[in-house]
Amino acid sequence: MVVIRLRRAGSKKRPFFRVVVTDSRTARDSSFVEILGHYNPRSRPAVVQVDKERVDYWLKKGAQPSDSVRTLIARHLTPAPAPAAAAPAAAEAK
Repeated sequence: MVVIRLRRAGSKKRPFFRVVVTDSRTARDSSFVEILGHYNPRSRPAVVQVDKERVDYWLKKGAQPSDSVRTLIARHLTPAPAPAAAAPAAAEAK
């Protein structure tokens, strides 16, 4: 099975992760099929740069995201709802 998961990079006590597509049977930091982006949890705010089109491509092909990648996608790649719904309500209150 093909999975989308984090591959650790960086030095000791300074984690940096690459979001990769790999076979589920391989070790965490071993070979991979494609790098989709990276994630740096140490910066404030955390930096997440992932190619959304390639993630969608691999998900359509049947790749399963890990729990941590699923969370990253939900928090950083999903567009936030537009605050336009609150603006008309404020205008009607006047």
